[in-house]
Amino acid sequence: MRGALLHAVGDDKLDIRDDFTLAPVGPTDVRVKIKATGVCHSDLSVLSGVLPMPLPVIPGHEGAGEVVEVGDHVTSVQPGDHVIINWTPACGDCAHCIGGQPHLCMTFVMKSFTDARFRYGGDTPAFGMAGCGTWAEEIVVPWQGAIKVDPDVPYEAAALIGCGITTGVGAAINTAKVRPGSTVAVVGCGGVGLSVIQGARLSGASTILAIDPLESKHELAKKVGATHAITPDQLMDAIGTLTGGQGFDYGFEVVGKSAAIMTAWQATRRGGDVVIVGAGAMDDTVPLTAFNLLFEGKNILSSLYGGSDVRHDFPFFAGLYKAGKLDLESMISARIKLADLNDAVAALKNGEVLRQIVVID
Repeated sequence: MRGALLHAVGDDKLDIRDDFTLAPVGPTDVRVKIKATGVCHSDLSVLSGVLPMPLPVIPGHEGAGEVVEVGDHVTSVQPGDHVIINWTPACGDCAHCIGGQPHLCMTFVMKSFTDARFRYGGDTPAFGMAGCGTWAEEIVVPWQGAIKVDPDVPYEAAALIGCGITTGVGAAINTAKVRPGSTVAVVGCGGVGLSVIQGARLSGASTILAIDPLESKHELAKKVGATHAITPDQLMDAIGTLTGGQGFDYGFEVVGKSAAIMTAWQATRRGGDVVIVGAGAMDDTVPLTAFNLLFEGKNILSSLYGGSDVRHDFPFFAGLYKAGKLDLESMISARIKLADLNDAVAALKNGEVLRQIVVID
């Protein structure tokens, strides 16, 4: 089958080849034919080494497809079901799962660093990003990594729910628990940032400020729910105009850079919530003083995968989409093929696009 392989961090090009094979389906595994997969900034972070992964690796974690085979012990799905790929499967037994935080489960994440489910060039092993590797035509995942979804939801929309929507909308609804009538600032208007904006809109926020240096992204931010849009250098004026100088109740950082975190911190009022959504680098430190941390009274909240239990949230977000409450179509900037992935990566690096979706026939 066909897929896109990263041999080494920093490679200029992905190796797009058609000789991949899969490991056998185990008794608790599911084999999925990928129908649509997104090109996400987290994929770029794998290519650059910001998100460490075992190599060689097939990128891709935001995907949806059709079940083609299940292990003998699998009862949650069957061949023919439409599923969304969950890149953080919950084992159900660890302290995080039992404690109600399945998105923090590390069981399968750790296995993804030792379990190479792909082969190429005969018998050379390759890994899948986060145990997935949706930039391939088929993948094998634990049954917890394939969540059934209504077949009325198009694969492209389902793929977006697999990462960007769940991460962003979940950050607003699950992590921050945005209150009706509150004020929200969102730093970064990529796919996840727009999802945060939609989550804030769904939560009933009265003012939603989109902050992005690229003015070309402002119009779409307003289309999906932002009430105002600015560049970062206009922030102080916006705080004065929109909040009477107090700052916003919630400041979301959706870039993965310390400078963006500081912008979100600056935007948030004393006693407000600063929500970290972007995936940053391990050596990118945030310059907050001990004085600031205590006396400004702000809460720093980490939002990994939107704090979601995807068993509930994937179908929930799909229902919102079907009801016309989530605008997913506007977030797709292009539909491409696997062969176009190198061009898609280059376009995303240049900031030219929002969410490119690979459609696999």
